[in-house]
Amino acid sequence: MTGLLTILILLGITIAIWQMVKIFDLAQVNKDITQVANDGDNKTQGYLMLGFLGFIYGITIVSFVLWGDLPLTSNSASEHGPEIDRLMIISMAVIFVVQTITQFLLHYFAFKYKGEKGRKALFYADNDKLEFLWTIIPVIVLAGLIMYGLFTWTDIMYVDEDEDPLVIELYAQQFNWKARYAGEDNVLGKANVRLINLDNANILGLDEADPNAQDDVITTELHLPVGVPVLFKMRSQDVLHSAYMPHFRAQMNCVPGMITQFAFTPTVTTEEMRLNPDIYEKVRNINKIRVNKSKKLQAKGEEPLDSYEFDYLLLCNKICGKSHYNMQMKIIVESEEDYKAWLQEQKLFKNSLVQN
Repeated sequence: MTGLLTILILLGITIAIWQMVKIFDLAQVNKDITQVANDGDNKTQGYLMLGFLGFIYGITIVSFVLWGDLPLTSNSASEHGPEIDRLMIISMAVIFVVQTITQFLLHYFAFKYKGEKGRKALFYADNDKLEFLWTIIPVIVLAGLIMYGLFTWTDIMYVDEDEDPLVIELYAQQFNWKARYAGEDNVLGKANVRLINLDNANILGLDEADPNAQDDVITTELHLPVGVPVLFKMRSQDVLHSAYMPHFRAQMNCVPGMITQFAFTPTVTTEEMRLNPDIYEKVRNINKIRVNKSKKLQAKGEEPLDSYEFDYLLLCNKICGKSHYNMQMKIIVESEEDYKAWLQEQKLFKNSLVQN
């Protein structure tokens, strides 16, 4: 409420100043006011352009010093992650260089060629060499980036069947995720949303007559063995969702009526990532904020906030409805032994069905 009042007050002040300027302009307080810029005006504007250029460079340097680290660049947890980070850094470097040069040229030329009495502008129709240069250079740079990106994407999406990747289905629905493991045969059973039957707990619409579905395992938490390739098959029950796992540099749309897929190999366990200096510092800062908020809540007689602990997350990266922000599932990356022990404790699909 205080913030809204502050905005309204500032808006009122701005409108009042604007109206006063209009009144002074109409009243012709200064009889020398003219709508035609003179050499002094042009000179002032030229120096202001140089000043703004300095401001842009200054704020850029400050931003690099304070927030220079690219998001998550040291927190990649998949085999292909470093390549994605490298592609991102190259793209950002190209953009930064182009931005720096073009902004300098724009503001410097505005200063150099400012209007002066008696100086006439030269009409310069065209220059084939210049047009060729500023066309071919962006074409070469963009073509290089696109080709690099396509090769990187192909390498990521290629699934070597000889590696016998672990097959897991990610099932999206408003507003939660389910994971389905393929069981001992590593083959997912057939499924269709029309087969969903809540009466007997067939919540994902598995074909109860399919032998490959009998040993499937449905969970609300995603466990992955470190160092083992994983092939994700993705479905959506209702609207367009997007399976997004930021630390694994993985994202794929979940489209109603079709199956999409994405594969990667996790390389860092959850426990190891919790010891990462960047993650440790972020968790410490989050908990510091939570402690301060908890004190205020306790002063009001309310329950304090729990301490935060880092976990990998599967998020929805498409705005899929009013609870989109809350659509997430915890991912635990662990040793292969711990993974197998956890999987043994889960109930098979054939044993989870309720007999009517």
